[in-house]
Amino acid sequence: MATLASGSLDPINGDVWTREFAGHLLERAGFGGTPDEIAHLAAMTPEAAVDFMLAGGDTSSLPPFEHSGVWDATLKDFPPSRPAATELAERTGEAMGVRVKPSGARPLQPVTDRFFYWLRATVLETRRLGFWWLDRMVRSPHPLQEKMTLFWHGHFATSEEKLRDYRKIQLQLDTLRNGSLGNFSDLLTAVSKDPAMLVFLDASHNVKGAPNENFGREVMELFTMGVGNYTEADIREAARAFTGWGNDDLTFVIDPDKHDDGEKRFLGQTGNFDGDDILRIILDQDQTALYIASKIYRFFVRDDLSPAMAADLGALLRKHDYALKPFLRTLFLSQDFYSPASVANHIKSPTELLISTYRKLGLDALPGVPDPYTVGKTLGQILLYPPTVAGWGEGRAWITPGLLFERGNFAQSVLFPDMINFVDPNLNPGGEVRRVNNNINAGMEITAATLEEGASDSMAQGIQEAFNTRYASLQGWQQAMRRVKPIPRSPAQFSLSEMVRDADAKTTSDAVDALSDRFLRVPLDDPARAAIVELLNEELGTETLAEADSYLEYPLRLAAHGIMSAPQYQLA
Repeated sequence: MATLASGSLDPINGDVWTREFAGHLLERAGFGGTPDEIAHLAAMTPEAAVDFMLAGGDTSSLPPFEHSGVWDATLKDFPPSRPAATELAERTGEAMGVRVKPSGARPLQPVTDRFFYWLRATVLETRRLGFWWLDRMVRSPHPLQEKMTLFWHGHFATSEEKLRDYRKIQLQLDTLRNGSLGNFSDLLTAVSKDPAMLVFLDASHNVKGAPNENFGREVMELFTMGVGNYTEADIREAARAFTGWGNDDLTFVIDPDKHDDGEKRFLGQTGNFDGDDILRIILDQDQTALYIASKIYRFFVRDDLSPAMAADLGALLRKHDYALKPFLRTLFLSQDFYSPASVANHIKSPTELLISTYRKLGLDALPGVPDPYTVGKTLGQILLYPPTVAGWGEGRAWITPGLLFERGNFAQSVLFPDMINFVDPNLNPGGEVRRVNNNINAGMEITAATLEEGASDSMAQGIQEAFNTRYASLQGWQQAMRRVKPIPRSPAQFSLSEMVRDADAKTTSDAVDALSDRFLRVPLDDPARAAIVELLNEELGTETLAEADSYLEYPLRLAAHGIMSAPQYQLA
C-alpha cells in the first residue's frame, strides 16, 4: 500500500489507487462489502469511486416501514404516567378513549389496561422500526446515506424510552435520512423543529417567564459548538428565544402567547431574537463548523485530530456553506484518509459489526436469527435507544475482554444459528407478567394472583381495588401482542463453500486466505492463520479442497468463526 501524507487534504493520485484503498473506502463510507463490490470500486478512478459512494443507487424500491396499526387518535395526548391516567379518568370519567366502568369491580381497570397497552405496543413497534432500519442498511444500494443517518442518530440523540411514541422516532429517522447528505444548516433547523426532539428536550415546559434551558443548552453543547464556547448567560438567552416552540402531535407549532418576544443578548449580538435567529447566529460561528467537521472526521477517519487539521476541516465546511457532500468528497479523496494512520484502525460499533457481517456475506435482507435487538443490547448499542442525549461513545468504548467474547458469540450465532433453542424475545413479556398469567390460568382470583411472591392469599381478602396494575400489565401486553405484526425469523442464508470456490481456492491455506480477504481489513498474524489452517486440515482430513468438496461447508464455518472472532475482525 502506497504511503500517503497524514494530515493532508490534498487528493490522492489515481496511480496509487488500489483494491485495498477501494476496500477501505467501502468500509468507511459504507459498511464494507463483498470482494466483487470492492473490485467494482477498484476498477474506477478514485474520483469516480467516491462519487459513486456519494450518489448511491436508486433506493425507491426499498420496502417502507409497515405499521402494525397500534396507534389511534385517542392516544394523542398520552398521559405521562399511570397515576396521571387514572387521576384523569377519575376526574372526567374517561382517559385515552376508554370510559370508567359504571359499576362492578375495579372500575378503573379498562383505563389502566389501556395505559399499559400503549407502553407495550410502542416498545414492540419501536423494535420493529429498529429491525426495519437495520434491514434497510443491509439492503440499501446507498450505504453512505444509511451510515450518515446512523451518525446523525448518535449526534441528535433521542430515545423512545422517554418519547413513548414510535411514530415520532420514525419521523425523526426520516428527517435525519433526508438531510443526511444535504446541508447541516438545513438539518439543524429541521431537527430543532422535530417533534421527537421537542418532546425529548422538554419544549412544552419552555414558556415565557419560566424558560426551560434543556434545548438551549444541548443545541450548543452537543449539537453545534461544544463545551466552553458559550456562557451560562447565552444558554438563558437562547432558552428565552426558543420559548413557545412545541408540537401538536407530529406537527411543529409556535405558540405566540408562550413566546418571549423581548430583547435578548446572545453570543455578543443583541436583538429581538427567536429560535431561528439563535440557530442562524450559532451557524455563523467558526467554532460550529470546526466542531461538526471534527466530529464527522472522527466518525469516518480516525480519533486523533490535530488542532491545525481541525481548523482546516472547519474552514472547508464553512467554504461549502455547510454542504456535506463536497466536504465528504474532499475527505474521502484526501491523502489523509488513505494514509497508514487512518487505515484499519476504526473499531466497529455494534451496528457496524452486525451490518458489515451481513453485507460481506452478500445477504440481501436482515436475518431475524440472531435477534438484532438482543445482539445490540448485549454489545452495547440498541438503535433508537441511545443511552443519553450525548449518544454513544466510540472507539475503545466498544471493546472490553467480555465484549470481545460476546462479539465472537455473535459470529457463532450467524454461522451456527441455534434454531432449536431460539425464542423470539418479543414474545417474552417478562417474569412478573408471566407469573401473573400463570396464576390466573390456574384459577386464582385477580388480586390473589398479583400479590407479591410469598404473600398470603388471606391478604387479598377484603381488598377493594379501583384497578390492579400487575393485571393491567398482563392485559396490556396481551392486547399489544394481538396487534403488533411479528418480525420475520429465519437464519442467514449463505454458502461459504461457494464463496471459496468463487475465489478459486485449491487448498486449505487458500480457503483461509479467501475468507480472511472477505472478512478482514487487517491480515491475521502468522500464528493465528496457521492455527486456523490446521483446524481446517483436521476437519477436512486433507489439505486439498477438491477431495473434501462434498462436505466443505461445516468445516469452513468453523474456520470462519476463528477469523470472525479475531481482534482484527473488529477493525474497519
